[in-house]
Amino acid sequence: MNNKQEKLLLLAGLFFVALFVSNVVSVKLFDLGGIVLTAGLITYPLTFLITDSISEVYGKQTAKKVVWIGLLTNLLMIGFFYVAIQLPPAGNFGMQAEFEMILGAVPRVVAASLTAYIVSQLFDVALFHKLKQWTQEKHLWLRNNGSTFASQLLDSTIFVVIAFYGVMPTAALVMMIISQYIVKLAIAVIDTPFVYMTVKWLRRHDDKEQQPIEEANAHA
Repeated sequence: MNNKQEKLLLLAGLFFVALFVSNVVSVKLFDLGGIVLTAGLITYPLTFLITDSISEVYGKQTAKKVVWIGLLTNLLMIGFFYVAIQLPPAGNFGMQAEFEMILGAVPRVVAASLTAYIVSQLFDVALFHKLKQWTQEKHLWLRNNGSTFASQLLDSTIFVVIAFYGVMPTAALVMMIISQYIVKLAIAVIDTPFVYMTVKWLRRHDDKEQQPIEEANAHA
């Protein structure tokens, strides 16, 4: 396995960790200046940073494979959680209700999360490469932020509508979408330098591998 493959595996591993953690910690709601948000906002934006970095260096198809594998592993995680919940608790285990509350999700919320994930992530990858073509592979910050801004709006809208439509007033749904999107925009802007750092780190192997070839050609 070469250095390029090792870096891809590491990034994919971080992607899956961020995805899994997001789905578990999203059970917790926290208050930010009067805006109620899910704790998943801590880790979920990292997944877009990673897919954009993979798209930039490894290409569209590789990024899409990571996204689809993320969906598969997420479904496996939910299945394992369900089996663990169904296991009969020991007599001295007094936290079955809490265990179910944290790891057992309402089917509608799970459907909303998975639908929002796969649609927004695939859209992000597609738009990233469309912007890359339009800019002739220049201005990484533009395609990173442009694709993330659009896909995050799609993600928030799909999740809130599927999870809460008919349960909350329309005005409350719109406010929830807007508030979550504003926070996600701020995070996307902040992570732009980290996208540049990650892409530079991923491309470092190209320079090292190209140098011996160039030296060989010079002596030929």
